[in-house]
Amino acid sequence: MNMATPNKARTIMILGTSSDVGKSIVTTGLCRIFHEDGWKVAPFKSQNMSNNSYVTIDGKEIGRAQGVQADACQIQATTDMNPILLKPKGDMTSQTIVHGVPVADFNARTYREDYLPKAEGIVKEAIHRLREQVEIVVMEGAGSPAEVNLKDNDIVNMRAAAWGEAPAVLVADIDRGGVFASIVGTLEILTEEERARVQGFIINKFRGDVTLLQPGLDWLEARTGKPVLGVIPYLPMLGIEDEDSASLDSKRQINRQSPSDPSSDKPLDIAVIRFPRISNFTDIDPLYEEEDVQVRYISHPGEWGNPDAIIIPGSKNTTEDLRYLRSSGMQKLLLEYMFEQGGHVIGICGGYQMLGRKLLDPNQVESNETEYFGLGVFPAITTFAETKRTVRVRGTSTLFTSEPVAIDGYEIHMGQTEFEEETLHPFIIDQASEGASVDDGRIWGTYIHGILHNDDLRRQWLNKLRKHKGLSPLEANLRFKEKREQAFDRLASHMRQHLDLAHIYTMIGLSDPAKGTGD
Repeated sequence: MNMATPNKARTIMILGTSSDVGKSIVTTGLCRIFHEDGWKVAPFKSQNMSNNSYVTIDGKEIGRAQGVQADACQIQATTDMNPILLKPKGDMTSQTIVHGVPVADFNARTYREDYLPKAEGIVKEAIHRLREQVEIVVMEGAGSPAEVNLKDNDIVNMRAAAWGEAPAVLVADIDRGGVFASIVGTLEILTEEERARVQGFIINKFRGDVTLLQPGLDWLEARTGKPVLGVIPYLPMLGIEDEDSASLDSKRQINRQSPSDPSSDKPLDIAVIRFPRISNFTDIDPLYEEEDVQVRYISHPGEWGNPDAIIIPGSKNTTEDLRYLRSSGMQKLLLEYMFEQGGHVIGICGGYQMLGRKLLDPNQVESNETEYFGLGVFPAITTFAETKRTVRVRGTSTLFTSEPVAIDGYEIHMGQTEFEEETLHPFIIDQASEGASVDDGRIWGTYIHGILHNDDLRRQWLNKLRKHKGLSPLEANLRFKEKREQAFDRLASHMRQHLDLAHIYTMIGLSDPAKGTGD
């Protein structure tokens, strides 16, 4: 079914029966496959809700999933790939970012009733521009297209597919159970026109013998009249960033093993504080790939254990998460760990702000209070402003060596930090000092997201932890960015084995995967 307008990019929409079924990963894999097949391809998601964001080359903020998908396409990400980003600040309020720039904080009702009509035009224009720049656009939905209370003003699922003239594929997660009911139930709620747009199904995260599933697949195709385009086996340790913090729950389960357990062969135990408003948690991802590191997310004192280092990560609402740190009882443990036990700590962005003496919020940007006491490690005062800094950065570090080490990353923050006393600043960015450290780098902080993606600096820090435990240093053998590219290739290869790509190409109006053989 070819729905595309001539001379515009072909499109395909990836929908899901619910959140966390693997839409983003399927979209990423298709982006890489189309790119490998010679097409100029781009991702698109009209509206994303996530505190895990990405900074474009021109300093604009979009959802991290679309930035990752652009990387899979080997093109620069733009805000047309995610024109609207919602970053939750509280249970009912989100910062609304339009084409990479914050415009307002809305509660759910105000956003739905007052802003969505305007957002529709923004989304349509972005789709139109993107389709003029590339040859294939892989669109991604959000949640489920069958949310009956949201369908009227939908800008991200079926209506977006129609604006993009996209045939749709419905992805379902068999790992959570009820896969056939979720697919059929979703179709039943759609209108006749919407059902016609859905051209097939992908069953994701399968474990086991697919021949045992075949009777169910046959039933599904007979019941719906639509093909199953593939059953994709679960792919462990994928090595591609997650879109939102829902994935952290499974990571917490996977990494519960303690280094004191005789079965553990990873001597470094690194605990990450799991804030309710944690942001840009992908800062931690390279540590999962290190041979000597076990990562744990902790959310209450009972999970503290005996860590070799604590990471205080970024936060979408620093003051609220600082309050959580206190109310949960973890602040007391953290202070004892730093000042009495000589523990090693990193603070990134919001975590860096918490390590200072005070946090001032004169305009009540983050909450209803105007002054908070920090943890008091650095003689720093952070003042929150209504203007956000979003920029990619490059520079050097002398944190663990007198010889400067090259670093890069990105900043996303609304606070300005100043120091009341002389402090060691271990990073130089654009000829200006950045970050802070004490006690020979035992505790340090920075605004730079992605700081641990710098291979040499990361290994220097880990070797400092090893030395503290009486272990010999290791070479910086992990090249995380190269491994990430390999992960894209691995995902594409995996999906090629299990998808009916010929059918998918025909569906979007291209008679053969080889570029240049379209209708």
